[in-house]
Amino acid sequence: MEPFKNLVNATTVANAGLHLQRAWSGFDRPRFEALANHGLDALELKARMLQLADAMRATLPDDFNNACNVLETSLAPPLPMDAKGEPEGLSGSAAESGLAGWVIWSMGEFVARHGQHDVARSLTCLHALTQRSTAEFAIRPFIQQQPEAVWPVLTRWANDPSAHVRRLVSEGSRPRLPWGLRLQALVADPTPTLPLLRALQDDPSSYVRRSVANHLNDIAKDHPDLVARWVKDHLIETIPERNALLRHASRSLIKQGHAPTLAAWGLASGLKGHAGLSLSAPSASVGESIGLRVTLRSTARQAQPLEIDYAVHHVRANGSSSPKVFKGWKLTLAAGEQRTLDKRHSLKPVTTRTLYPGLHRIELRVNGAALAEASFDLKP
Repeated sequence: MEPFKNLVNATTVANAGLHLQRAWSGFDRPRFEALANHGLDALELKARMLQLADAMRATLPDDFNNACNVLETSLAPPLPMDAKGEPEGLSGSAAESGLAGWVIWSMGEFVARHGQHDVARSLTCLHALTQRSTAEFAIRPFIQQQPEAVWPVLTRWANDPSAHVRRLVSEGSRPRLPWGLRLQALVADPTPTLPLLRALQDDPSSYVRRSVANHLNDIAKDHPDLVARWVKDHLIETIPERNALLRHASRSLIKQGHAPTLAAWGLASGLKGHAGLSLSAPSASVGESIGLRVTLRSTARQAQPLEIDYAVHHVRANGSSSPKVFKGWKLTLAAGEQRTLDKRHSLKPVTTRTLYPGLHRIELRVNGAALAEASFDLKP
């Protein structure tokens, strides 16, 4: 898979120069492109975005309102949404009609850096930018530095006709947005965002609802009981979209075996019966996979809802180990039923985790309780 950084390249710069010049005849396109392209290939993704933002600062009008006018005029039409409310062509760019896609991140960065003195104008510009990609990173400095000016706008945007804008309300205010500025005030107290999430959790767009789920999952990292109460208070089985949203929001807490969350989902009871775990081989090499076989036998007189996960205790560089929980199965075990479940676990290296040789323990968790384990030797 091609690295994301390569999607921000000389073609991206040329396209930006073309449409910024179209929007403002006084735009110094050669200077912009020279500044934006300088050493670009050696930079990582975020550094490329920041360099384009610096080039915009050097070549857009000094007056911030006029600069925003140029940015807005250079844009393509808003990205269309499919039948499920998902954006079409989110990562692309509309070279003929105007700017969209990755370059929007740089445009938002320009607004975030130079628009703190005029929050209203900045937010109007971000409202336009987010409909061509996302302004989730750009809005966060405004939330951090001037929340009293931003919250009323986000409250209004929760009812905006554009799903892109409604998603920004949730995604832009996530306490721990990946790649984004951490909003420490909301990490400590997420209360200001709760009315927004309540207004958006039944949004017709799956794009918006998924953001709400991820926002609640963020909150769960610091306030697990709050999210457990949210699930208990808002779960309505007859609304499948909300059910799915709350399930996704609960995923980390269910993996952790958080008792109030398990209770909210009717998973508080442990397995009535027996569970076993066996592996397909005593050893495996990095880059291969290993098979897991789970055996379940119910001794109950009624059906049992079960959430079955497994934790791999990965060996670390210093010889210690740390568990990583993986999703397994969600099922209902009938009274007296015996069932066998099989799964392959990949041992291919990933960017977020280095695999070290050594004895790895796998722990089977049923409704949050560790019921069985097995081990294998990971070889280089």
